[in-house]
Amino acid sequence: MSTTLFLQYPKCGTCQKAAKWLKENNVNVNSRDITKENPTKEELTGWIKKSGLPIAKFFNTSGKIYKENNLKKKVKSASEDELLDILASNGMVVKRPLIITDNFVLIGFKEEEWAEKLK
Repeated sequence: MSTTLFLQYPKCGTCQKAAKWLKENNVNVNSRDITKENPTKEELTGWIKKSGLPIAKFFNTSGKIYKENNLKKKVKSASEDELLDILASNGMVVKRPLIITDNFVLIGFKEEEWAEKLK
């Protein structure tokens, strides 16, 4: 398998747990701070397609920006192109952590799912 990308926000508790799990399980990843290097629209398009999940799953629904901008409403009505623009505009809008491989995308840290896919 080629390089696994780990998108995370270092101050996020869940991301810290995920990073610790990756280290303990000897999973080599390229780590990327989602706040310093936003995913691009092109990256997001590919990841969403690869994940097989609806675009709404890529939004950080518990985040401040999501709530302040009433994105819940927008996610239901905006076009996919508009939603991709929103996601690409600020890494804090994107659900994290994310694991991106050649074959799959994992959103959020679910230990059982990560163990099944990454070990």
